[in-house]
Amino acid sequence: MTTTEPLTFPLHSPGPFSLPDAITALRGERTIAPVRYPDGRPGWVITRRSTIRSVLADPRFSARQELRSTPFSGQDTTPPAPPGMFIGMDPPDHTRYRRLLTGQFTVRRMRRLTARIEQIAEECLDRMEEAGPPSELVRDYAAPIPAQMICEMLGVPTDDRDRFQQEVTDLSRPDAAEVKQRILMSINGYLSELVARKRAEPADDLISGLIEDGRDLTDTEVVSMAFMLLGAGFDTTTNLLGLGVFALVQNPEQIPLVTDPATVDNAVEELLRYLPIVPGTIRAALEDVELEGVTVRKGESVLVSLPGGNRDPERFTDPDTLDLARSAAGHVAFGHGVHQCLGQQLARVEMQVGFSALFRRFPDLRLAVESEDVPLRDDMVIFGVHGLPVTWGAR
Repeated sequence: MTTTEPLTFPLHSPGPFSLPDAITALRGERTIAPVRYPDGRPGWVITRRSTIRSVLADPRFSARQELRSTPFSGQDTTPPAPPGMFIGMDPPDHTRYRRLLTGQFTVRRMRRLTARIEQIAEECLDRMEEAGPPSELVRDYAAPIPAQMICEMLGVPTDDRDRFQQEVTDLSRPDAAEVKQRILMSINGYLSELVARKRAEPADDLISGLIEDGRDLTDTEVVSMAFMLLGAGFDTTTNLLGLGVFALVQNPEQIPLVTDPATVDNAVEELLRYLPIVPGTIRAALEDVELEGVTVRKGESVLVSLPGGNRDPERFTDPDTLDLARSAAGHVAFGHGVHQCLGQQLARVEMQVGFSALFRRFPDLRLAVESEDVPLRDDMVIFGVHGLPVTWGAR
């Protein structure tokens, strides 16, 4: 590859914990490179951590989805974000919606949820132990923890949770587009009914809080915000847990660092840095901007490679190695700037509890298949594993 040849998508990785070869190669050339998006338009990809943080904090780069090309679809045009879907908006619209949720995701509130997350994890582990090995970890553990938590936070009634969690789980599977569309319509319909119920009978949950604090919000806006939180609070964390366990059983000498309360927080930060779950985020230039000696023209899109920034050798020594004892402070797994992930504290607590509880219960947990036979989610935007067969006990 040369610096003058635009990269084309998709970019393929040689392994579950590796970055795409094209992204890794940029380290030896330059950390900004031209790309050709699937819609045919030119753009850029950046991998240097400092530049990533600069772009994500720069109001000259827009998150509006109708302005951006995307490497994840061949669509020529994308409609504006629907009301309430603020991740595809810029301030002031983004600010108005986001501030209604900020109080729901404080560090203090997430810490208060720790006991409930621990209870959910132990219930999953009890079922796994009762059934005996082997177990499919994504189905039996990595998915139920965040699914149950987001259901409770949204205020989904107990009688509806099994059906609702199953639909949410099905949405993350590699089904045909028409199957996914039916599931999306079903979830959206259910959320609409739930919002109407919460307006009539508010409770101590996130949807009721949105209705109370955002008195001028329409039902459509509340549904969009709830749906966005549902996706962010389930799919990403499920794959952080699943791929994280895959990485840990490949590095068993480091497992004690996730079972020790004194080191688990630091270990989780390193896993967040190391695991290439989210390929990146897109920004569109609102005017000509100089970046690292090149001009990003107005209207061009920039793929901000979050895994690239997390493997930046200028910031992290030996960045392709998992080292749970290192300080991974400053990673960009949750982005940066005004769009930094709102639910990051919840994800951290779920990972801290999830990894420590699992390996305390099953200290000899290991793969039940060869590592090359683990089904990877390389066919979906959020990377991870479709399943993780594990076992424990006598060999």
